[in-house]
Amino acid sequence: MDLVAGHRSTTATGAALLASSAVAWLLLAGYDAPMGLAGFLAGWTLMMTAMMLPSIAPLILLYRGSRTTLVSAYLATWAAIGLLPYAAMEMDLMPPLALVLGLAGVYELSPLKTACLRRCRNVAGFLMEHYRSGPIRLGFDHALWCIGCCAGLMVVLVLAASMSLAWAAAIAAVVFVQKVLPTGELSARLTGVGLVGAAMVAAVM
Repeated sequence: MDLVAGHRSTTATGAALLASSAVAWLLLAGYDAPMGLAGFLAGWTLMMTAMMLPSIAPLILLYRGSRTTLVSAYLATWAAIGLLPYAAMEMDLMPPLALVLGLAGVYELSPLKTACLRRCRNVAGFLMEHYRSGPIRLGFDHALWCIGCCAGLMVVLVLAASMSLAWAAAIAAVVFVQKVLPTGELSARLTGVGLVGAAMVAAVM
């Protein structure tokens, strides 16, 4: 009976994560951000909810503590990081497209990206290493590794794509492949090569 109950709980949690992500995408489609920091951070957090919940499903499903608290701490960390793109937009930073794509591509191929990606993918190892931590600390720590993993892609989203919904969906798919599917590390390298190639094209156009 315990195994059946555990399976049902895991299935329900997975469905709740996917449903929450789907709802966030729907809300984003009609979101008209108010001016100012609060409006931007609300939209940013909604976008991170839509993009990131599917990719952290393996961690949430394996965790046996307060999953709601873990997810809340994870998303709160991503919300705080939203201060950086807000500052970039307030300063009207518009670096050349080739530079943005090139730097993002180099980062995708870097040892730092690989290290962060491996920590994100090895959720069992992460939980064993942090088994004494509570859900808040777990959510915060995993979000930091996830931010390190996704930094290059987020730079593209903010500085090259102006947080376009279509680009957000495409990057969310890339993040899911990298963090969840067996070909994750290969996908990261291919993404890096693709971004560097796109930067070269942009440089000569």
